[in-house]
Amino acid sequence: MGVVAGLRPMTALAILVLSLRRGWIRSGHPPFARIVSASASKRIAEFALCELVVDKLPFTRSRLDAGPLTWRIVSGAICGAAIHGSGKRPVVGGTVLGGLGSLVGSVTAYHVRQKLSRDMPDLVVALLEDAVTVGAGATIMALESAAIR
Repeated sequence: MGVVAGLRPMTALAILVLSLRRGWIRSGHPPFARIVSASASKRIAEFALCELVVDKLPFTRSRLDAGPLTWRIVSGAICGAAIHGSGKRPVVGGTVLGGLGSLVGSVTAYHVRQKLSRDMPDLVVALLEDAVTVGAGATIMALESAAIR
């Protein structure tokens, strides 16, 4: 999920929260229990939808700028910690792996998007990235759910 957070950080969190709320994965750690409250879940979903729109706007900052990149790493670290915690694995390890995965995902997606945007309209590339983000996130959570059962 760290790589997914490198593509769309709020979408990764929204997929994580949905998985926690639906019981597909479980987390006994209090910080993660708070993010699945009704109000927090709703806000995260709203931010994820906004993220999908804002990404297509011409004035959106590069994902590799300090602020957006930091947020992607934090989002990946949160996802990694929650997923590791759900499988009774060390949360610290998940935090590190999620953060590193988001860094790799951010840099890779930046270069892929730059290359594809030379041959296709940027909107098409952005929509493909959205599809990859949602598809990969859902697949990862399904695999994690199956692994912990």
